[in-house]
Amino acid sequence: MAAQAPDLTAEQKRWAFFGSTLFLTAVGFLGYAVAKGVMLAFAIGWVILQAFGYVGSLSRAKGDFAHPLFKSQVMIHFVVLGLLVALILKGPPA
Repeated sequence: MAAQAPDLTAEQKRWAFFGSTLFLTAVGFLGYAVAKGVMLAFAIGWVILQAFGYVGSLSRAKGDFAHPLFKSQVMIHFVVLGLLVALILKGPPA
């Protein structure tokens, strides 16, 4: 019989939500990049870096989504999202 997984705290749920939202945003941007044929290297790299970063930080944090290592991964990718938004808002060169 399989053991029950422990319930997550509110903080763990919140950081897991932030991380998954950023990951889904990266996957959505990957779809956009493939459809438009622009920034493919960035889009592919961002998804791969998120996957390795989240898995690596969670394995070292023993599955704790509220661990500072996982939080730092989420914040790093939040900064990347901010830079991507700034790049998009700047528009193409004149």
